[in-house]
Amino acid sequence: MNDKDIATPKRTKALLDQYGFKFKKSLGQNFLIDTNIIQNIISASDIDENTGVIEVGPGMGSLTEQLARTAKKVLAFEIDQRLIPVLEDTLSPYDNVTVVNEDILKAHVEKEIKTHLQDCDKIMLVANLPYYITTPILMNLLENHLPIDGYVVMMQKEVGERLNAQVGSKSYGSLSIACQYYTETERVLVVPKTVFMPPPNVDSIVIKLTTRKEPIVEVDDEKLLFTLSKGAFAQRRKTILNNYISTIKEGKLHKDEILEWLSASNIDPKRRGETLTIQEYAHLCNNLKKYPNLSV
Repeated sequence: MNDKDIATPKRTKALLDQYGFKFKKSLGQNFLIDTNIIQNIISASDIDENTGVIEVGPGMGSLTEQLARTAKKVLAFEIDQRLIPVLEDTLSPYDNVTVVNEDILKAHVEKEIKTHLQDCDKIMLVANLPYYITTPILMNLLENHLPIDGYVVMMQKEVGERLNAQVGSKSYGSLSIACQYYTETERVLVVPKTVFMPPPNVDSIVIKLTTRKEPIVEVDDEKLLFTLSKGAFAQRRKTILNNYISTIKEGKLHKDEILEWLSASNIDPKRRGETLTIQEYAHLCNNLKKYPNLSV
């Protein structure tokens, strides 16, 4: 850490005052003000001078500048137009950073990677994600099969625990299945509210997702797999049979066929969604085509 690091309470406050910046709750803006936490995040990311890094929501550049010191190139997506002049100032010492003033959910990320990170040996996404939109951002990136080798992301603790949850646990759900389909997940560290300005209302966690070379199970239709896993958790207390009666079109009329499909897939209809492994969901998914009357 040095006096000029952005990720300190003093420097962040000075920048806020200098630019008259006011936080927008709607954008989930909570800026990191602890360089130790940032170093832990970077350390978990295995970044070196040949790595290209994608960042989402750089804010004033507290994580960005530390990434720029370690990585070959940094490509940051910032939705808030008001932060662009701030970032031009704070990141001016670094010629290896590109800031794109776009919503990551609307940006052509693959094209930006090809333009800015094509000469990097490895690509990592490292970010303090806006908490209100963490899941859509991650799922959008994963489902688009982008050339990203891994993700080290800060998020709301409750969401992070769902990403990393094991079958049968209280946190296990359709998000666990989707993330673990594409990646190997691990918990890096829990982060207190006090290291942010302003402090969020919830505790945070850093999770590392390492992209699998091949998904963990083979399915004919990825979207169907995720639809079936979501349907199984529509109401957690209900049995898988009752949830699928609600999920499948005209499910009540097709109850016997749903039972037949579950039986052919070796799934007891009285089980609940959280007891099924990703392999069992894949089995259900691949077997569904044998039952043309069942559609979701």
